[in-house]
Amino acid sequence: MLIELKSAFQRSSATLAGDMAGAVALGLLLVVGLHLTSLF
Repeated sequence: MLIELKSAFQRSSATLAGDMAGAVALGLLLVVGLHLTSLF
């Protein structure tokens, strides 16, 4: 199983940074959206 995970990460290493950036952006939008209600 460890070998399969390692090979999966190696195959997707080109898009892994973009996927992580997208996940961070979605989390940031969620936090900002939830805090906007306290401003109004």
